[in-house]
Amino acid sequence: MKIKFFRHTADVEYEAQGKTIEEAFENAAIALQEVMVNTKKVELKTTKEISIQSEDMKSLLYDFLEKFLIFHDAEDLVFGKVKVIKIWKTTGVWKLEARAMGEKFDENKHEPRTAIKAVTYFNMDIGKKDSNFFVHVVLDI
Repeated sequence: MKIKFFRHTADVEYEAQGKTIEEAFENAAIALQEVMVNTKKVELKTTKEISIQSEDMKSLLYDFLEKFLIFHDAEDLVFGKVKVIKIWKTTGVWKLEARAMGEKFDENKHEPRTAIKAVTYFNMDIGKKDSNFFVHVVLDI
């Protein structure tokens, strides 16, 4: 997993990379989870299917990461593995299919870290460096 965290005065900023855009999105989702909990302690007991469509790639990334905050806030779930099955463009919209595996949050087990308020569009970037894809994300904490 290729994730690099940057110093930020008030928020959490990171870049996730992958050999494919799908892998970069996967690593971005795991990085978001790492901000909240120790993902090494998350057992893969529950599976959530994720299907999203958005008007552009940045919105797709935003909506994808936001889905994990909704799962955490509404269902008290944390995830240790994310598999993005496919990202594609059709009829003017971007689509994503993914699967996330995790379990109910347990304060004693998962070593809570930082609460995330929201994903932001601030400094969000998606691109390719050398032979890797990357996504750059800032989280409001």
